[in-house]
Amino acid sequence: MVDAVNRVVGLFAMYLIFAMMGVLLYSSVMKAVAIPPLWTLEMAQFLMVGYYMLGGGWSLQNDAHVRMDLVYAQWSPRRRAAIDSVTILFLIFYLGMLLYGGISSTGYALRYGEQSYSAWAPYMAPIKIIMCIGIVFMILQAVAQLIRDVAAARGRELS
Repeated sequence: MVDAVNRVVGLFAMYLIFAMMGVLLYSSVMKAVAIPPLWTLEMAQFLMVGYYMLGGGWSLQNDAHVRMDLVYAQWSPRRRAAIDSVTILFLIFYLGMLLYGGISSTGYALRYGEQSYSAWAPYMAPIKIIMCIGIVFMILQAVAQLIRDVAAARGRELS
């Protein structure tokens, strides 16, 4: 179920890059024709945050993240799974700390109506909520991957 949710969310997030390109194209055209709008750069940044935070679980699911491959490729699949099952615990810990800070920051943004310090001054709560959702999806995918890695290290492949 975690894989299915991350697949759908990841495919949705993939299209956010096109929305970001549209916002930046609009900004460029308006800069050449008239006064550029104040909101375009910050909106592009928000779309990019949504793109990589919501796509994180999908990239973890598809093994599309960066990995140091000095000796990893030479190991047997069981040894790789055993090492991965240990290193993913560090990822889960990191994501847990990130989620803890994200929830705290989101609560602050909701409680006090936090706004950006730019001229556009959008509310920060929506993007912080999206960040927390993305972190939760990554944690769920990491736990699913941990279960698969432990099974593979024990010689029992899970699909």
